[in-house]
Amino acid sequence: MEKSTLVRLIRSFSSIELRELRKFLNSPFFNQRQDLVVLFEYLVANHEPQKKNVLQHLADSYDPPDEQKLRLLMSYLYNLLERFVAVKEMTSDSLHLQLSLLSGYRKRGLTDAFDRAAKNLEKSLNAQPLRNASFHEIRYQLLWEAHQVAYPQNPTDLTPLRELSGVADIVYLAQKLRLICLLNSHQSVYQSEMEGSWDEEIIARAEEEQFASQPVIAAYLHCYRMLRFPAEESHFQIFKKLLLEQSALFPEEEMHGLFILAINYCVRRLNTGGDRYFREAFDLYKEGLGKGYLLEDGMLSRFTYHNVVAIGLRLGELDWVRYFINEYKNRLEKRYRESAFSYNLARLEYESG
Repeated sequence: MEKSTLVRLIRSFSSIELRELRKFLNSPFFNQRQDLVVLFEYLVANHEPQKKNVLQHLADSYDPPDEQKLRLLMSYLYNLLERFVAVKEMTSDSLHLQLSLLSGYRKRGLTDAFDRAAKNLEKSLNAQPLRNASFHEIRYQLLWEAHQVAYPQNPTDLTPLRELSGVADIVYLAQKLRLICLLNSHQSVYQSEMEGSWDEEIIARAEEEQFASQPVIAAYLHCYRMLRFPAEESHFQIFKKLLLEQSALFPEEEMHGLFILAINYCVRRLNTGGDRYFREAFDLYKEGLGKGYLLEDGMLSRFTYHNVVAIGLRLGELDWVRYFINEYKNRLEKRYRESAFSYNLARLEYESG
């Protein structure tokens, strides 16, 4: 049973999530079957559950189940846990929660409550710092809900639809530019072939003033130019400046991707003899580490660990490299931790004489 999708899902929950999950399973709104709670608790407590032992445990409190019934119970429990994951994700984002409330009020015809909720959502949306594609997606949904309410009262007013169209273009261009940048970076790193030509029409559209002035589109436009025309260093410098000055406009996950794109560009330039990019890459690594952008779920890739040390040693930044090796040791995956730490510490000591 250890390899079942149910058990693997249970093993993915943290201790805090398990406490939340118990409350979820004991809520009659979500679950009214006590046998599912019993099964869940047994699977949590036993790290290598055996089918016969699970059947026996359930038989102590309920009619002895057969294997078919156990499979059904496991399926019901798995569906509940999936719902918990979905609810946790939905409720963790207050803006999407407000958007769902707005939609609910509209469907119930509660106009006053809808207007109040719409104003609150608009205020919350503008108050938070992010201005990535998700910001414009939520703005689009807010405008669409408002249009749905206003249209029956004034069907000749096309202004809301024109505004919706403009926001939809921003969302599309931002997402498309991000994909274009990722595809080009992948081509450069793995020497793969691009399918078709560059999306020149997309780039031309994005360069129009009403779109290029949007931070999310500007960032990916400069990233595109940096990747497309690597010899023209000005594109990299502008992109780097945007990363350092406008990082608050993007979530950490997206900043991780943007920093990787910039670092990969530096590696490409190093491979063609541009030694000055050791310093550029080093600065990006330091900034990305300091802000946590190069961490994934709090952990640092061993490859990044090795690369940072190599570049730091190349530049003679021995004191900082010593700090880095020790500071980020426990951020490494456990099975690689000691070997990566010892190896890089040895490299440092060798360079230190």
